[in-house]
Formats: sequence, structure tokens, C-alpha cells
Amino acid sequence: MEAAIRLLNEMVTRGLLDSYAIGGAMASLFYAEPIATFDLDVFVLLPTAQSDRAIVTLEPQIAFLREHGAVQKGEHVVIQGLPVQILPAYNALVTEATKQAVTRRVGQVETRVCRQEHLLAILVQTGRDKDRARIPLLLEGTVPDRRLLDEILEHHGLRGRWDQWTKGPHV
Repeated sequence: MEAAIRLLNEMVTRGLLDSYAIGGAMASLFYAEPIATFDLDVFVLLPTAQSDRAIVTLEPQIAFLREHGAVQKGEHVVIQGLPVQILPAYNALVTEATKQAVTRRVGQVETRVCRQEHLLAILVQTGRDKDRARIPLLLEGTVPDRRLLDEILEHHGLRGRWDQWTKGPHV
């Protein structure tokens, strides 16, 4: 994973990305027990000139990664054996999560990771059964900032679904 993070950091330095944040199950590792996953999900904020286009493409970023040994395989870019899915921030919640990501260390490199509170809100927003199942796991690890979580849920209209999903003894 360090190799992928080094390349992501280099893309920020070179202006290919404005910012990034690790999301998904890999981000959960920073807050809870490991969750089975095979890839690294990375939310990215693209430079304004690139994100303002009618059709957004990741070609400059993919080209950079290919130049550094990555191989494109379907929706992933494989970096030293690790499938990485680069996801442009696709809505207000994911954009906020990327902008407010926290810095963490992975081995010898620093990276940006979505806050636990944003990860929980994204799980609720995405709404898949596997997302619902991951909420208790994230709540059992590091205790989230409940005030911040409440603010995020309210701001993004997710309070009702959160309350519905978290009622009962399982959460």
C-alpha cells in the first residue's frame, strides 16, 4: 500500500490531484478491526481545470500511474499488486469527506484518510446491505465523535436512514 500512497502523494505534488482520501473498507482499518477487501478505494479531488470539463476523465492520472509501473485492469489500477480504484468525489458528502480527511501514517509514508464519521455517513448514503453490516464494526472500534457524526448526518439528509439502520441491539 505504501507504493500506492507514494504515487498519490506525488500526483498531488505535481498538480494532477488537488487532494485525495482513502475511503471504503481500507479506511476502516484505521478505526476498527480489519474488514475483508481486495482493493484500495481512493476519493480524489481533481484540479479545477480538469473537473470543470463536460466529460471528466482520469486519463492524466492513469497515464502518470502507468509511467510509474501501474497496470490498468478493468476499473482498477494495479500498483505493485494492489488494485486501486480512483473515484472522483461524486457528491457533496464524498467531496466534504475528501477535503476534511485526516493524516495518518502507513509504514514510512503519510496519507489522507476519511474521518470515521464521514465513512459512517457514506455507508448510510450508499445503502447496500454490506454497508449496513459494516456500521457496527466501525462503531466497535474507535469511538466516533458523535457531535460531528450528527452534524454530517443532518447536513446530508441522512439522519432518518441512520436512525432506522442503527435501532436495535446490533448497533
